[in-house]
Amino acid sequence: MMEEQEIPQTNSTADNNGSAPEVQADENAAATGAGTENETEKLQAELQEQKDKYLRLMAEFDNFRRRTAKERLELVQTAGKDVIVSLLDVLDDCDRAEKQLAANDDIASQKEGVHLVFNKLRSTLQQKGLKAMESINQEFDVEKHEAITEIPAPAEEMKGKVIDEVTRGYYLNDKIIRFAKVVVGK
Repeated sequence: MMEEQEIPQTNSTADNNGSAPEVQADENAAATGAGTENETEKLQAELQEQKDKYLRLMAEFDNFRRRTAKERLELVQTAGKDVIVSLLDVLDDCDRAEKQLAANDDIASQKEGVHLVFNKLRSTLQQKGLKAMESINQEFDVEKHEAITEIPAPAEEMKGKVIDEVTRGYYLNDKIIRFAKVVVGK
């Protein structure tokens, strides 16, 4: 008896859409490839758009940084202008006082004129926010005072307190701009 061997057959019959399976596989591969190419182009376009946004953002930031640096430099250069302009009146008074000192020998009037100039200077600086620090007879405070030396206290209650002020301290708008240099009792 002869055994029947199965011989694989190629199916050349058309399936339900009328194309051969090999042709259909080729079409599916082509369609998938076209879809991949289309998707790749879309991703590349999105990537290019994001790169463009990034570059624009970096350029804007760089322009902002340059502009603020320029503004800061201008502010620093002209920051004192307001104070200087207000002190020009005091400088004019100083010039007038100097002329009077040379022309007049009356000590009392010279003294009065100098006091007027000093008072005008103090009031002008106070208008700009400068305030003198009160230190004498106050407790020594390392946050406000710089001790130059210690001397024996003249009275027991003056121990640890400021006895003398070598250099006055100042506030500008309630912020210390110069510490008072003081002598402390021990």
